Amino acid sequence: MASITIKATDGSGSFSAYLLEPKKARPAGVVVLIQEIFGVNQAMRDTAAWVADLGFIAVCPDLFWRIEPGIDITDKTEAEWKRAFELFQAFDQVKGIEDLKATVAAARHLPGSNGRVATMGYCLGGRLAFMMAEQSDADVNISYYGVGLDDLLGDMGKVTKPLLVHIADQDEFFPAEGRAKVVSATKGHPHIVSHVYPNANHAFARVDGVHWDGRSAAIANGRSAEVLVAALG
Repeated sequence: MASITIKATDGSGSFSAYLLEPKKARPAGVVVLIQEIFGVNQAMRDTAAWVADLGFIAVCPDLFWRIEPGIDITDKTEAEWKRAFELFQAFDQVKGIEDLKATVAAARHLPGSNGRVATMGYCLGGRLAFMMAEQSDADVNISYYGVGLDDLLGDMGKVTKPLLVHIADQDEFFPAEGRAKVVSATKGHPHIVSHVYPNANHAFARVDGVHWDGRSAAIANGRSAEVLVAALG
């Protein structure tokens, strides 16, 4: 299992990131995958495999390293859910964005990189991807069922690169009122496109997840692939 080490910009240490390269060696865009509350687990590694199959370099940083490095749990047991929510509560999103910016900067100079970088996040990572669209220089950002996106709408004017937002219309962790605000606020934005997936629950695209929805995942992933190819080459 390949990995790289990235220095934190605040001088507090360094963190690891899972790395998977495409089979065809050529200059390629990099997709920084942003983890859910379960850490860099098998679902994220499987997502990295899909990204590599598209012809991109996949990099998935361990954002929980400041709490506990190497978190790798699933959504299958009550104990794991409890631990995941504990990690979510302890996670510093400001520091997380700093670490993601450091990851994007490192990704631009990876061997085999063409210098173009995307972020693509899920759940907690979906929120962070939206924040990266507002706060970073990533070339494109993709948010899957991000939580609490309605409290990020005030900074939408800072979004100058493509931002694709996937919203589940039965999301148990993002109330309908908040989802509606995001859809309304992003409508007509020159750089943001939001899609709502009918009858889909939170984490509908989590590989082998309890809420996996094959139809919604296929449609969302197809849209993401098109956006990535357009932005990263």
